[in-house]
Amino acid sequence: MLVKWEGIVIRTTDYGEANKVLTLYTREHGKLGVMARGAKKPRSRLAAVSQLFTHGFFLCKAGPGTGMADLSQGDIVESYRDLRQDLTRTAYAAYIAELTDRLSEERVANPFVFHLLSLTFRYLDEGKDPEILSRIFESKMLAVAGIRPHLHSCTQCNREAEPYVFSVTQGGLLCPACRASDPYALTISPSVWKLLRLFQLFDLERLGEIDVKPSTRSQLKQTLHRFMDEHLDLRLKSRAFLEQLEKFPPA
Repeated sequence: MLVKWEGIVIRTTDYGEANKVLTLYTREHGKLGVMARGAKKPRSRLAAVSQLFTHGFFLCKAGPGTGMADLSQGDIVESYRDLRQDLTRTAYAAYIAELTDRLSEERVANPFVFHLLSLTFRYLDEGKDPEILSRIFESKMLAVAGIRPHLHSCTQCNREAEPYVFSVTQGGLLCPACRASDPYALTISPSVWKLLRLFQLFDLERLGEIDVKPSTRSQLKQTLHRFMDEHLDLRLKSRAFLEQLEKFPPA
């Protein structure tokens, strides 16, 4: 049976001398794998559509049950060429793709995640700030995973009372009266928790120019990554590579 899926390539794995297994995040069925036979050959008609990050329509031969389909042909919607030509943007795109892969179950459709992923790649391709885009993506994927931080009031008493600290273990803000309940809570500026709350709620379609000062960027990253490390069992190779890349000053 021939099926046609709209999807984005979020992982590729070499299979034998000439083949690739593609992990797609599809609009119709969420995450699934397809076999691209001969895709590693330079003249293969599947070579281009089998590249990481490619957004396209994938025509596949699917058998009965839930076995892996064979890719017959593909039509590229967007290859994100500019994104691929910049090491930093490529590294952030790889992180976003791996995070999507690790937080998604097989064959569970989520059109919101598909749209979020395609829009984030488009913004990366257009040259928007990759670091802040990653923080927004992390925030929204934590909400999808059902473990987003509590950022509207104190997570202990539900009072709205500043200045807040952020408790990684308790999952959100603590007011001055409750901050003693976590001696290891992170001291964060009001702009940090307000941005994190905004990232959870706002429509990414409305993203404008991004201007965040370095100290705020550092706190955003520390807060989200400490929270993710506490509540998710993830060891992402792409994140480790990004952390190495960030140690080098921009050219």
